[in-house]
Amino acid sequence: MTAIGTWRKSSYSGGGDGNNCLEIATDPTHISIRDSKHPTAGTLAFPAGVFVRFVVALKEEPFGDRRR
Repeated sequence: MTAIGTWRKSSYSGGGDGNNCLEIATDPTHISIRDSKHPTAGTLAFPAGVFVRFVVALKEEPFGDRRR
């Protein structure tokens, strides 16, 4: 993977210093995430298509409603 782009926080990151969330950075092929409270602790990087499918799945089926 090439250099990580600009890190952004969600507008839903909470009050105060806004460090209660993940940060995201994108490039043409990957999505990277990190903990905003510990940004130097490491990142997770996913191929863009995989990350998009993950987010769509989160929106479609609540975690508490698993019947499998």
